[in-house]
Amino acid sequence: MNTLRLFNQLKNVPGGKRLFTWAVCWVAPYFSSIRPLIEEFRPGYVRVSIRKTRRVHNHIKTVHAIAMCNMAELSGGMMTDISIPKGARWIPSGMTVRYLKKAKTNLIAEAKGDGIDWTVNGDVVVPVVVKDILGETVFTADITMNIKQA
Repeated sequence: MNTLRLFNQLKNVPGGKRLFTWAVCWVAPYFSSIRPLIEEFRPGYVRVSIRKTRRVHNHIKTVHAIAMCNMAELSGGMMTDISIPKGARWIPSGMTVRYLKKAKTNLIAEAKGDGIDWTVNGDVVVPVVVKDILGETVFTADITMNIKQA
């Protein structure tokens, strides 16, 4: 499946981004646990949002740390997938995270791949920033992706 082409076909159709996200979660079911929405999807940049609902709460009614890890891995992984050269493969091999403040609102994760050399045969670090609806950073992740070129 050419995910970028599919996203571009669906992004302007009513419910198209939701349908695209559902398809991604069908292939990788664990991501459905946070009910994400892939809002932007292009080489070098992916934005994913989640709503602050009971299903992602921790015991103090803020967004659970692992829910933020999940959205970081989804955005970073999807960006890696469409940024690497055709035929290359990838797998996450590590993630370093920082919890900066309580996540009390809906959240947006942004994976930005500007400046990453996607032709590397080995590890690259993909940065992901999670912000609340006020634009304040609540969480950051550096995800190590192991890339194998074809």
